[in-house]
Amino acid sequence: MQLPPDLATGEPHEPVLSPIERVCEVCFGLFMALTFVGAVSAATAGTDAGRLMFYAALGCNLAWGLADAVMYLVRTLTDRARRLRIAAAIRADRDPARGVRRLKGELAGVMKMLVSDTELEAMRARLAALPELPAKPHLTVSDYLAAAGIFALVVLATFPVALPFLLLDKSPALLVSRVLTLIMLFVCGLALGRHAGGVGWKAGLAMTVVGVALTAAIIALGG
Repeated sequence: MQLPPDLATGEPHEPVLSPIERVCEVCFGLFMALTFVGAVSAATAGTDAGRLMFYAALGCNLAWGLADAVMYLVRTLTDRARRLRIAAAIRADRDPARGVRRLKGELAGVMKMLVSDTELEAMRARLAALPELPAKPHLTVSDYLAAAGIFALVVLATFPVALPFLLLDKSPALLVSRVLTLIMLFVCGLALGRHAGGVGWKAGLAMTVVGVALTAAIIALGG
């Protein structure tokens, strides 16, 4: 479990969104726009079809971007409240061994084997030595900036998919939209691959294949 060094204000200063979070939000926006454009395209025709598809996809991603941003804040506050409760329980417990077990229970996967009880006891002792804990968790400016970033990424991902339908006829717009989507998926995979330290172009191709397959599955399931 990572306890923030400043429990009164929340987390240490870090980037508002990690590279993985940014790429995932862009992909989420792409998939939402793709499936919505596909559904509207199949159900509409005429001179206003392109405009309708654009505004429908934009409205969809505005709604989902807002929902995703709000749920990020809910998730952040809930996680912070849980950590604060655990920290308070460890401080109130006079049995050091039980405190160490609580800390170990918060470690995930392989970390339980990498961190020794001696190191956990040092963490427990530092936690117990803190003068006080905040009465309740709260959100910080960075949290709201992260939520705004999530909203912006989901909404901006609409435009490569839907904007061609506002500027071109339906058939060429569909081709341009698909090409731009493939490029976006490849770039997202490339970013993830480089962040992970692997071969970027392989990750880009894998993300493109996965994205196409996932979109087809969503559409087939009625999404």
